[in-house]
Amino acid sequence: MTDAVQTTGPAPAPPSGGKRTQVRFLILLLIFLITTINYADRSTFSIAGDAASEDLGLSPVQMGYILSAFAWAYCLGQIPGGALLDKFGTKLIYALAIATWSAFTFFQGLSGFVIGGAVFATLFALRFAVGLAESPSFPGNARLVAAWFPSSERGFASAVFNSAQYFSLVAFAPLMGWLVHTYDWHSVFFVMGGLGVLAAGVFWWMIKAPVDHKGVNQAELDYIEAGGGMVRMETKQAAKSAAFSWTNVSQVLKNRMLLGVFIGQYGINVLTYFFVTWFPIYLVKERGLDIKQAGFAAAAPALMGFFGGLLGGIVSDYLLKRTGSLTIARKTPLAIGMVLSMTIIACAYVDSTSLVIGLMAVAFFGKGIASLGWAVISDTSPREFVGVTGGIFNTFGNAAGIVTPIVIGYIVQATGSFDLGLWFVGLHCLLVIAAYFLITGKIERITLKAAPEKAA
Repeated sequence: MTDAVQTTGPAPAPPSGGKRTQVRFLILLLIFLITTINYADRSTFSIAGDAASEDLGLSPVQMGYILSAFAWAYCLGQIPGGALLDKFGTKLIYALAIATWSAFTFFQGLSGFVIGGAVFATLFALRFAVGLAESPSFPGNARLVAAWFPSSERGFASAVFNSAQYFSLVAFAPLMGWLVHTYDWHSVFFVMGGLGVLAAGVFWWMIKAPVDHKGVNQAELDYIEAGGGMVRMETKQAAKSAAFSWTNVSQVLKNRMLLGVFIGQYGINVLTYFFVTWFPIYLVKERGLDIKQAGFAAAAPALMGFFGGLLGGIVSDYLLKRTGSLTIARKTPLAIGMVLSMTIIACAYVDSTSLVIGLMAVAFFGKGIASLGWAVISDTSPREFVGVTGGIFNTFGNAAGIVTPIVIGYIVQATGSFDLGLWFVGLHCLLVIAAYFLITGKIERITLKAAPEKAA
């Protein structure tokens, strides 16, 4: 299988050699680390939020809107971000995105110097800016996986970068909790923003198309391309040939298979956004932990989500090799994972904080197993439209980031409890199962229909 987009001239010859190089896994490690920072920056306000809200006098509803501001912009930026990726390539757009969102993360640490009603507006605006800057990130991840990995390894590769959302809290929630406890809430934003700027430089230095990477030998390049990897997608010629059109967007939105995947991603991300927005605050307000304890307690479910994500990818690729069916390989772990995730509802009926942490760990282990949506997008997107299709997918998914923080904020303010919020999150697992099994149908790559030429 070859790329739909071909270069206008011969690609630089990669180094030859009998034994296949493994550069694609180095690229995957970089994607994983960048995505870890990405999710840590999203969760900065959930870790620092309780201290910040007391310091700045913010209500639960105001907190809900601030926590959702990221997702408003993130959703709005998905299609434009995907179009920019397809047009100018992942390296340039993604590197600029990392540097920009990190700068706005840093500036959130200065918001405490604003007085009066401007505090809420300033924090909302800065969180909005972070979301807008991050919008190309996951479509960019999908493009890199589509370029660097054959179909038989995409489940694992997508699971690895997607599991970074859990690893980020394992790695950074304790650190951020310690920073708040030892210094103040401002320090979280200064540290994370500075780290992201450094990461942007590393990304720019390392990312190249497979055919342009000096470390890739012919054996690895042939292996990737034979398995359906779009090894020329990130070349300058391929980027110049990418054409955005609303007709193509319409075709993607009208495809029943992809529509089911889009709806399913919304449901899965309801769990994600509860975890990265309200969960640490829930542990403080509902379970009586201090912010340092909450940072460490949040790491346990996050760690289980990380292992679940890796397991889901491994199992999915194993099923693909055994059955040859993308439908069986992607849907089976998803159904099992969503059933496990419904245990989050039980947290409303137990008193033990340790048991709550255990139930949350099971729920996010299941959510990790089920998080194969980006593998499906890499498998099914039109070859010339991977960035935009990923952007549409992520728009649906991150609509959950608008809905979840606001709905739970109103629930908490109205009832003084998170119990109904846990039901709200848990029932979305059923929506995911319904979307994939009643709407999606067979999982396969789609081809866009060419627009009819107008008569002269």
